[in-house]
Amino acid sequence: MIVVDTNVLAYLWLPGARSEAAESLLGHDPAWSAPLLWRSEFRNVASGMVRRKMLSLADAVTATRGAEEQMSGREYSVPSDVVLSLAAESGCTAYDAEFVALALELGVPLVTADGGILRAFPRLARPL
Repeated sequence: MIVVDTNVLAYLWLPGARSEAAESLLGHDPAWSAPLLWRSEFRNVASGMVRRKMLSLADAVTATRGAEEQMSGREYSVPSDVVLSLAAESGCTAYDAEFVALALELGVPLVTADGGILRAFPRLARPL
């Protein structure tokens, strides 16, 4: 099991330069987990692609549903005090700290393409 950042889910379900890397990761470790926040972040990425005419609304809805099905049963709430402490200590956003908090709670690596997370948590975070 691993925790994946929203960017990893987006690379898997939405067309992009790192889609192959996300597919390879899924083949290697298919048990992905994430904090509930991933849904809002994913919707934001998908809606941005729709606005920029990179993706149709229908395709965005289909991708979002697929991602939601994939993550069903492996979405977690994380404690606010832990998130706020991690954000304060690292300089990362509270959004990013949610993923770190979950990885710490589950005792598994966090896979991300976010350079800030990778720099702030080198023992926990792995690059996509």
